[in-house]
Amino acid sequence: MRNAFKYLSQYSTIPKDVDRLIISAFLEINRLKPQNNKLLKSYSINKNDKNEYTSLIEFISVIKTDETTLGFEKLIELFEFVISPADRIVNGAIYTPESIRDYIVKEAFIKATNINTQIKISDIACGCGGFLFNTSLELKKRFQIPYSEIFKYNIFGLDIQEYSITRSKLLLSLLALQSGEDENEFEFNLFQGDSLDFDWTTKIDGFNGFNIILGNPPYVCARNLDEITKEKFKNWEVCKSGNSDLYIPFFQIAVENLTADGVLGFITMNSFFKSLNGRALRDYFQKKRLAISIIDFGSEQVFKSKNTYTCICFIENRNQNFISYTTSESDKLKRKQSFEKVRYEILDSKKGWNLKNNQTISKIESTGIPFGELYQTRHGIATLKNDIYIFRPVDEDENYFYLQNGSLYKIEKGICKDIVNSNKLSREISLNNLMEKVIFPYDQQERPKLLEEKLIKEYFPEAYKYLQNKRKALAQRDKGNGNYENWFAFGRTQSLEKIKNKMFFPKYSDRTPNFIINTDDDLLFYNGLAVVGSSEIEMKIIKKIMESNVFWYYIKTTSKPYSSNYYSLNGNYIKNFGVCELTNGEKEFLMEETEQNILNDFFEVKYEVKVT
Repeated sequence: MRNAFKYLSQYSTIPKDVDRLIISAFLEINRLKPQNNKLLKSYSINKNDKNEYTSLIEFISVIKTDETTLGFEKLIELFEFVISPADRIVNGAIYTPESIRDYIVKEAFIKATNINTQIKISDIACGCGGFLFNTSLELKKRFQIPYSEIFKYNIFGLDIQEYSITRSKLLLSLLALQSGEDENEFEFNLFQGDSLDFDWTTKIDGFNGFNIILGNPPYVCARNLDEITKEKFKNWEVCKSGNSDLYIPFFQIAVENLTADGVLGFITMNSFFKSLNGRALRDYFQKKRLAISIIDFGSEQVFKSKNTYTCICFIENRNQNFISYTTSESDKLKRKQSFEKVRYEILDSKKGWNLKNNQTISKIESTGIPFGELYQTRHGIATLKNDIYIFRPVDEDENYFYLQNGSLYKIEKGICKDIVNSNKLSREISLNNLMEKVIFPYDQQERPKLLEEKLIKEYFPEAYKYLQNKRKALAQRDKGNGNYENWFAFGRTQSLEKIKNKMFFPKYSDRTPNFIINTDDDLLFYNGLAVVGSSEIEMKIIKKIMESNVFWYYIKTTSKPYSSNYYSLNGNYIKNFGVCELTNGEKEFLMEETEQNILNDFFEVKYEVKVT
């Protein structure tokens, strides 16, 4: 559909104009002609609409260069594509593949009780109606009732955008038309509103909950939420920890709008297993002891247009003492899933849920002392404009480094420090090969303070001239809203101080990382991570532990996965790793032993686990 998408992106920014083109193309290609339905007729372009009709013929031609036909799934994709980028950021709309929707709908029906013609099914963030479309197909298949009755009595939708509700009505009307139902007007229960404060009792007489709620909650991270939305979060218990992403309250909203035996089926982010902003949601689930089944897609990218990590959650509104958990690839959902039962009482909502291989992880975490109580983990400096501050000199002389950034600049050596990108450390790349320079507008004391502007101008005039030249770009940090000590200061003040002992390692890795110990207290780092502040001997000991297969097993099992099987080594994911207590003899052994297989065997015995 690439050519069709391109055509639509240039056609119009007015939703109705775009929708008329899409609907008319669908009708024309599928040889459908509404005689009675007012909504579809109002979105049909005919030959009397000369300019629109010319565009329609062009668009149909473009579609046929991509596809031989235009079915319902491609129609849903087109509707999702034409959501404006601004709305995607604010409202988190995203296309859910048909196979995912179909699986969630069918499984929810299997889990639900009292499936009959009175069933009420809702999508509380329905977007353009994909889940309602699949639900209507399933109801039609089961009960052989007209779509007009399904729309009137069985399915309910809510979305914050009016044009999404219109598209849902158009989609469902086309579904009915294809089956020979050409009503003047269908009675839909599709509403425009914000799920965060929408009251279903005002729309449905005698409302006592939905039998099934399905959907894909909006993907909006906390930093993109407006103040009105953040204020509404205060009404929801699950938003009490950290800065909640928008999908988090949708769990509580859905659960509280289910019938006593209702079923929820979401595809959503899997970050709530571990994240700080998911802690209150984990608390909520654990207090309620809900019957939750999770299919975790791990590092797989299920959505083409969104770089995110997802899972399918089914929640039955009844008590159960465990969570059912499994991992799968999205194209293998039709296979019978084998779930592991993870009892609620062994889960820790504060630390995060370890749902995989829990007994082994519990043993590792209960050994010795938690990593976070023994060691400090730091992120590197954050200039928020590394391409301005950090450089690899193209030349140097006695007094200056020469920097190429648009033009050639000379920078006084006295305002520069050595710096490394610890994210790039590997067994093939040495620390020396990664060495760069950073313009450091701070004094060189143990606890640096920002230099006064007049001092930089007087003692480092060339660097000052360069920074002035880049002042406009520096002002754009934090979207222009940065509150810095001065315009030339780094974006954040983290990791500026001198630290004697540091052990560098990357934020993400697909294997046991390269941990490098450095004792140069002037050396700075960025992008990656470092364990700091312990003695050199302790650094060497923890290095051996963190290079063991026990540690890497722990990371792969408990950390957040990323694409290409990379895992995060962020402090939140390693702080609960148990650091085993060692005798002096064991420490001496570790200091002398270099064979990794022998070290791996030693730590498996020490932790009383088998991970290879």
